[in-house]
Amino acid sequence: MSIPAAVFKAECLRLMDEVARTGRAVVITKHGKPVAQLAPVPATPRSSFGYLKDTVTIKGDVVAPSGERWSADSGDDDRFRGAVRDKPRSRRVGPRK
Repeated sequence: MSIPAAVFKAECLRLMDEVARTGRAVVITKHGKPVAQLAPVPATPRSSFGYLKDTVTIKGDVVAPSGERWSADSGDDDRFRGAVRDKPRSRRVGPRK
């Protein structure tokens, strides 16, 4: 829809209500040339915070120890760290910047 500026000035509030209701923009003209547009505000997207609320069920105690032995408790992890520690490092070739 296109309307002259004088008509827009006289019917501004009614036109705002119409745009909000129909979702269609109104072009405002001055001397037959478009100068402004009254358009509906796009809907704001819902926040993703809390999107998965009430979709997960916790069964049992998630804080208590599981009973499984960790390699860090027994010292077995040292053989893995040793393999990485003993690996030769590559050297940079060429001039340093």
